[in-house]
Amino acid sequence: MTNKVKVELQNVCRSFASPSGERIEAVRDVNLEVEDAFSPEGRDIGEFRVLLGPSGCGKSTLLRMIAGLDRPNSGQVTVNGKPVEGPGRDRGMVFQKYTSFPWLTVAENIAYGMRINGVPLAERNQTVAHLVEAVGLSGFEKVYPDTLSGGMQQRVAIARTLAVRPEVILMDEPFGALDAQTRTEMQHLLLRIWDETACTVLFVTHDVEEAIYLADRIFILSARPGTIVEDVPVPFGRPRDPAVKQKQEFHELQDYVLACLRRAPGRGQVRVGV
Repeated sequence: MTNKVKVELQNVCRSFASPSGERIEAVRDVNLEVEDAFSPEGRDIGEFRVLLGPSGCGKSTLLRMIAGLDRPNSGQVTVNGKPVEGPGRDRGMVFQKYTSFPWLTVAENIAYGMRINGVPLAERNQTVAHLVEAVGLSGFEKVYPDTLSGGMQQRVAIARTLAVRPEVILMDEPFGALDAQTRTEMQHLLLRIWDETACTVLFVTHDVEEAIYLADRIFILSARPGTIVEDVPVPFGRPRDPAVKQKQEFHELQDYVLACLRRAPGRGQVRVGV
């Protein structure tokens, strides 16, 4: 079966004006393709791609352009072969900052997108019940988000995104504000849910260990202006166990990725692990 290109960026450039009027070039001539992957048996299994680079290299800018929340100055962004003109139901986004509606309960937050899209009540309730269990929020359905920990609030955000069944999930450092233990738990949760949903994930991080643990392939970006300097395949199979982080091959790949980042032009901060 021929893999279909799900997301494509062609010669994408984006600049901003600083408060002083200076032109800041965020990304330059970015080209990338993300395919809709299939198993040897023909099952759609999606693909998990990570955008890795130093802080300030334009990773979030690229994600926002794919989401339709921003536009390139030049070049083209397409999803399923169609130019991105704005946000769409085929794409869902999870931000680092917790984005639940504080006046809605956990269940109401998860159901929000389905309600807006006119999904019948019975189907909404069934989907909410399934996702609440899947992300480990059973018993918290009637709780308001501001009473939850950061990790639990991100579980709500992930469930709300999954509820509308997007083909592409865009994740902008969603675990960046979490402590080390919670971050590891959320990584494991994300991989388990992603394996069940078979959607395409584009995940932004500046943490090398996180990138290797999660990804099928890693796009390595240079410091600003960000451009892709390497497309690194990750050789570890699925399902992926946290024990893979202890393997010699994992540490060798970590060293290789860090070397790629060091060779890239510019300066910026990356993190080796939590």
